[in-house]
Amino acid sequence: MYSMQTVVTCESGLHNKQATYFIQKANEYRSSIWIEVEERRINAKSLLGVLSMGVTTGTTVTLVADGSDEEIAVNALSEMLVKDIF
Repeated sequence: MYSMQTVVTCESGLHNKQATYFIQKANEYRSSIWIEVEERRINAKSLLGVLSMGVTTGTTVTLVADGSDEEIAVNALSEMLVKDIF
């Protein structure tokens, strides 16, 4: 299991297109991946789950992955949260 804490700095947070691109990227990995915000933990491969988190700019999230490509997945997804994808 590998985890990393990141502050979301992309302008739009995880909404609309940003969330869609994030989920598409998460689904490229075999590992199970979760996003944690405070006490909530959701599947990072679920569009409804990610949108329900309401992650905005300035939110601190913890990305957690478990599987064969866990470290690569967490690092790539963390990078997406600090820049605008589109």
